[in-house]
Amino acid sequence: QLQLVESGGDLVQPGGSLRLSCAASGFPLDYYAIGWFRQAPGKEREGVSCISSSGGSTNFVDSVKGRFTISRDIAKNTVYLQMSSLKPEDTAVYYCAADVSAVQNMCVLGPPDYTYWGQGTQVTVSS
Repeated sequence: QLQLVESGGDLVQPGGSLRLSCAASGFPLDYYAIGWFRQAPGKEREGVSCISSSGGSTNFVDSVKGRFTISRDIAKNTVYLQMSSLKPEDTAVYYCAADVSAVQNMCVLGPPDYTYWGQGTQVTVSS
């Protein structure tokens, strides 16, 4: 059974850093593109970053470019979202998801393209 489990969310001060993890089971990471999404209270879910199934392509929403990086460890079947220079507006529940239809070297940031979702992890940026 395909499953995604996020972890690493926490309360952090502005300017701080966090690393989120997305542990996948039931499929190898090089089968599907993996995306990170976030949803703040009263707002729509938005795509933050993604990595293609080949690992050779990544995308980021403009608001996190230069601050967030995405990577994966094939041996651990885990995708990471390293977040730095965090701002209060980064506060949200962060989700990872798998896109089963993406071509090998592409990934997209639209939530409707993703089929399998984790349960989310809370990130709060506040002093």
